[in-house]
Amino acid sequence: MGLLGILVGLGLLVGLAFRGWSVLLLAPLCALVAAAFGGEPLLANWTQTFMGSASEFLAQFFPIFLLGAVFGKLMDDSGAVSAVAGFISRCLGERRVVLAVVLAGALVTYGGVSLFVAFFVIVPMAQSLFRTAGIPRRLVPAAVILGTSTFTMSALPGTPSIQNAIPMPFFGTTPFAAPGLGVVASMIMLGVGLWWLLRAEKAARRANEGYGDEPPVSADAVDDELLRERATTAREFDPAEIRHGHHSDAAVPVFNAILPLIVVVAVNLLMSLVVLPRLDFSFLAEQRWGNTSLAAVAGVWSVVVALGGAIVTVILCNWTRLPALRRTMDAGANASVLPALSVASLVGFGAVIASLPAFGVVREWVLRIEGGPLVSLAVATNILAALTGSASGGLTIALDALGKTYMGLAAEAGIDPGLLHRVAVIGSGTLDILPHNGAVVSLLAICGLKHRDSYLDIVMVGIVSSVIALAAVIAIGTAFGSF
Repeated sequence: MGLLGILVGLGLLVGLAFRGWSVLLLAPLCALVAAAFGGEPLLANWTQTFMGSASEFLAQFFPIFLLGAVFGKLMDDSGAVSAVAGFISRCLGERRVVLAVVLAGALVTYGGVSLFVAFFVIVPMAQSLFRTAGIPRRLVPAAVILGTSTFTMSALPGTPSIQNAIPMPFFGTTPFAAPGLGVVASMIMLGVGLWWLLRAEKAARRANEGYGDEPPVSADAVDDELLRERATTAREFDPAEIRHGHHSDAAVPVFNAILPLIVVVAVNLLMSLVVLPRLDFSFLAEQRWGNTSLAAVAGVWSVVVALGGAIVTVILCNWTRLPALRRTMDAGANASVLPALSVASLVGFGAVIASLPAFGVVREWVLRIEGGPLVSLAVATNILAALTGSASGGLTIALDALGKTYMGLAAEAGIDPGLLHRVAVIGSGTLDILPHNGAVVSLLAICGLKHRDSYLDIVMVGIVSSVIALAAVIAIGTAFGSF
């Protein structure tokens, strides 16, 4: 009955979430359903296990949600995101339109701009460029996904994405874990994705397909409650806040737009590899600081300081283009709350499931997967990200339940924790891009397209490229270790 309860609870969560029910309601309800099947105490599971795990997630990662959303909103309202995208498109010209869209999305998201902020800026630019070049508009979502939701989310060393931050407390790693393997994975994702898009472009030109009829860019995704519920479990920005604040109409110098992105990467690197390792944080072992260590918090601290420095930079560089600074920052702060609580609720659900006696069967099945710890870790994160439609939620659930086990297995096998980190993050960013994923649904709505129009291309650039990169990282890491 216990295993049946886990399946029923998970089925209810996935099914009702896909229909737009709030995860804030579903996660505790489905967790209690699973607990009831197992004959476990309901109230204790809710207030102690569920809320304890959810609150721990918020305590660890809410600063990244908060500062990331504020930074993204400041970059959007100042016009910096548009300026960066326009600069990339001018540099590459009309003959390399697909590459321009991919690199524009990659630059702003690797620099810390939230995904949904990037969507609402990159999509209109992509549509304009594709229209001029005569490339089918059905390829716009795949180009945007490749630039914003693949290698800059999970593979590129130092990315400030929440997905890259989640394994750090579990494995004692930094945002630059396994940098060489991360670069290899990034090149594979980018190469496979561009190969597919350019192949599709050439096929469309041979068939004289053209750009096609186009509805105006849809703003309905901002107000659609169904899309909003899905979106806030998928990424770290509430799209309902896009319209709030005050967007500047003044042109932004390219240097002013790019400098904050550079600050994110540079400060993150300095904090991770230079500053924090040289300071004495032995006081963290005291009870008042939670009996922790620098290894458990350094990664999050590095990202937080990097985003904080970037926020100050974008304000100073664009002061005159932020006439409603308080409103903009309020909108960014508000945009972080629902995604953080939604993912925390998924984490709480996972904690209850993992605490049930029947979960031992699932644990043993995962650990018995052929191929060793790296393969089983990749499978676990893939499955949970796919079921929840959330890379961050699935990744945290997997590491909450199995993180310590994998660290023990890694120690026995001589596997570097950085390799575990990179495999887990890339694994969470593959099958999360299924049809019910909030980012996919929202992007298609913004583009005015349906799954039947663009989803095959999204699968190729988002899932297939990531699976190939994941397999390569596991194979190279197994053969040569982490680097």
